[in-house]
Amino acid sequence: MSTAPRPALAEAGEPHPDDLGSPWLTVVVLCLGGLTAALTQTLVIPIQGELPKLLHTSAPNASWVVTAALVGGAVAMPIAGRLADLFGKQRVLIGSLAVLMAGSILCAFADTLAPMLAGRVLQGCAMGFIPVGIALMREVTPPRLTPTAISAMSATLGVGGAIALPGAAWVVEDFDWHVLFWGTAALGAVMLVAVLVVVPHVEDAYGGRLDLVGAVGLAVGLVAFLVGVSKGNDWGWSSGGTVATIGGGIVVLVCWAFVELRLTDPLCDLRVCARRPVLLTNLAAIAIGFGMMAQAIVVPQLLSLSTTTGYGLGQTFLQAGLWMAPGGLTMMVFAPISSRLIRVLGARVTLMIGGAVIGSGYLAAVALSAEPWQLMLVSCISSAGVGIGYAAMPTLILESVPFAEAGSAVGINGLMRSIGTSVSAAVMAAILTAATIDVAGFAVPAESQFRICFLVGAAAAFAGVLLAALVPRRLSA
Repeated sequence: MSTAPRPALAEAGEPHPDDLGSPWLTVVVLCLGGLTAALTQTLVIPIQGELPKLLHTSAPNASWVVTAALVGGAVAMPIAGRLADLFGKQRVLIGSLAVLMAGSILCAFADTLAPMLAGRVLQGCAMGFIPVGIALMREVTPPRLTPTAISAMSATLGVGGAIALPGAAWVVEDFDWHVLFWGTAALGAVMLVAVLVVVPHVEDAYGGRLDLVGAVGLAVGLVAFLVGVSKGNDWGWSSGGTVATIGGGIVVLVCWAFVELRLTDPLCDLRVCARRPVLLTNLAAIAIGFGMMAQAIVVPQLLSLSTTTGYGLGQTFLQAGLWMAPGGLTMMVFAPISSRLIRVLGARVTLMIGGAVIGSGYLAAVALSAEPWQLMLVSCISSAGVGIGYAAMPTLILESVPFAEAGSAVGINGLMRSIGTSVSAAVMAAILTAATIDVAGFAVPAESQFRICFLVGAAAAFAGVLLAALVPRRLSA
């Protein structure tokens, strides 16, 4: 494992080939680590309906098991990015995997709500591995390999979720549900050893102090905002709890921003984030993240609805997960294609293409939703767009920020995607419950609501195209 200091080379952006070991092996390990972190986000969805009984709690309380990991991941990404800039990226990668193992073991022993929520928050915090891994790839890969490496790493966000759905459904059908978490703990341990052995430890720590007040302020503001958005449909959008959490979160984040702007060594350099290319890319990330999550919410429900509705496809959860799995694999297949597009057309145009493909997939879904294979095709089209767009976003960010702030900037971009997915989940839930029909005493979404969801997802994706078009052209040169 290489430990030679390379601060001057890092500033120049040209790692010496002798320091890289095997770049391809490094990329594979980083991608597998990102995949391990990402699969925890959807790991519990197959047992979501059973969680009240398994944890001896109410259904509203059990729903926090999913929300906890999403919120933990959103908070962790920018903070992990800053820690990587201060103390070195490989160290933070190892720390992220250690946190994932701790959270998984805690969940594996949990039979009540409190330890499960604590473990899920820790599992979510491991999502900091992905933006830090993306930022590290610019330092440990030769320039010809970097776009492909970043594309593959970005794709793990979708691939992990897609693999987790059918995999977790199969595990809970044949084994005790705690096996899910013992499995992620074992994966985390394997990846921790692999990162220690394979990933080069370059001296990329730029020093400085961690803005603890800024980290706490960001965490409090984000948790309040994202919890309000995630629970708004359950609590009621006009209820006091929803208004208080969303409004309070926004107030805290505004105050946090004013404080950060006055610090010489802030958690997030908001002046860099306000630069036009970075700002527009992050706004596009919200729109693209919204588009990605829409299919993850809507398509499984349509697949699993009873055929007695006239439009449901009557698939079991395992079958629905298997129909969705090719979409996640499509993201990985498109990694080399997206890197080629970035080299030939530039990251800006590539991001526009990705958004347009996502939108086209949703438009196709309006007409193609009568058979499982049609929804699989629609999912693959949208997932191809996500793979293309997710690869272009960190490339645009890395082109616009200095090396000393690469981890933090990519972490903020990951946060923007998380905000997009959280808002999308809330909006899709609100649309699906706005008009329902009665089936055997249960209220299920009307057929029209699925079409509205697809149209809203398309609108968000095309909004991302427009935002990407406004990014300065010079970045793509």
